[in-house]
Amino acid sequence: MNKYFVLGLYLLLTYSSNSQNFSERVKSFITVDTTIVAIENVTLIDGTGNALKNNQTVIIKESKIYSIGNSASIEVPKNAQIINGKGKTLIPGLVMMHEHLFYTKFFENWFSVGQMTFTFPRLYLAGGVTTMRTAGSIQPQSDLNVKRWVIEGKMTGPKMDVTSPFIEREGPPIAELGFIKDTKEVSEIVNFWADRGVTSFKLYNNITKEDMKVCLEEAHKRGFKVTGHLCSVTYEEASNLGIDNLEHGFMASTDFDVDKDEDICDPFNARTSLTTEPVDSEKVNRLIDILIKNGTTITTTPNVFEPYTNRELIPGGGEDTVTPAVLKDVKGIYERSVGRDSLTLARFEKNLIWLKRFYDKGGKLMAGTDPTGAGRTVAGYANQRTIEILVEAGFPLEDVIKICTLNGATYLEQNKTIGTIEKGKIADMVLIDGDLRTDIKNIRNMEIVFKDGVGYDSKKLFESVKGKVGLN
Repeated sequence: MNKYFVLGLYLLLTYSSNSQNFSERVKSFITVDTTIVAIENVTLIDGTGNALKNNQTVIIKESKIYSIGNSASIEVPKNAQIINGKGKTLIPGLVMMHEHLFYTKFFENWFSVGQMTFTFPRLYLAGGVTTMRTAGSIQPQSDLNVKRWVIEGKMTGPKMDVTSPFIEREGPPIAELGFIKDTKEVSEIVNFWADRGVTSFKLYNNITKEDMKVCLEEAHKRGFKVTGHLCSVTYEEASNLGIDNLEHGFMASTDFDVDKDEDICDPFNARTSLTTEPVDSEKVNRLIDILIKNGTTITTTPNVFEPYTNRELIPGGGEDTVTPAVLKDVKGIYERSVGRDSLTLARFEKNLIWLKRFYDKGGKLMAGTDPTGAGRTVAGYANQRTIEILVEAGFPLEDVIKICTLNGATYLEQNKTIGTIEKGKIADMVLIDGDLRTDIKNIRNMEIVFKDGVGYDSKKLFESVKGKVGLN
């Protein structure tokens, strides 16, 4: 099926969301659902990367942004619902590009993940995410159903770009992953899931370059993009082969492992090479230039790598969202790691420096969260924390918002309709209580998340899943 037909159908469905019938449960989270809404006297960060503007009024009409202007001069329709934006900030709805509808679960010494079909869609929307890419699925049929039910008004959540199951050869024992034994299976996977509505594909740690070539050929033939959390294949190799996207910033790069064998993943050597590679390494600079030349996009996921010492148990907050049994496991890992994470901190800080260098030189950068790892990355809360981390790393505020909105929309080829607050675009926006310039942690004070012009109560969404993450 032609991707533009799929996209057109998707946009047609989303455009009609204002007039659709929401389920009673979805309605309970809606705080704004009128034909014309005016948000007055608000500080506007429009997602383009341009400087913010004070005292702006944004008018929504029938799911779209109708007009924007200075509050002192813009004409507001008499029948508009007025929202006082004084002391508040308005940003585009977040377009987050490494999300999952699953979460870490532990059993003895086994690493596992469990599907969070009901909690995570609400949490993502509560955290300002209006569009998300799943970046690898363990239950793609569930993800596709959730996507459809959200569009139909039966569930509360973001719009979704659903990614294939992880395309992987056997490596670390993760029971939820499927493993291929032959390259010919790659073609079968791509076409099977493309026929069923998946719109992007994910390569994983232990695939071969030949696996990647076939995946790229088959996916691109269908008009879909491919991303990778890589190890056996280096970033340079993948970029030169034509991969669209690389996950986790430079944290998954094996390009600096001088002893690396072809098509082999050695995670210990890879981690060691990232630890020892100098910040101002010429190898890094050369790799950055190659990625930019080839137009390879990077997704950063700083949350999942955040160190422990002097940092929150759940970065961004949300401890009370996690079920007690799972939180106990998370706390155990946290307590064993505090004071022993100096190398983790070094890699974390170095990665952010390299990412900023990549971005400043013109690299295509997006953001996501990856709610896996040690269980400290929780949907919604982590999305807000991502923005904090990038600002703390020295990225200008307006650029951070662009990275987390327009850049993702551009990658998804939806930047003509979402990703910025501009006249004529879909009204996906987040109203925040406070000024992000004076304290970036005000990002946690989201009040209303507008998706397709309908406003959802962020606090109520967060509260609805307290104690349930880890269950469903």
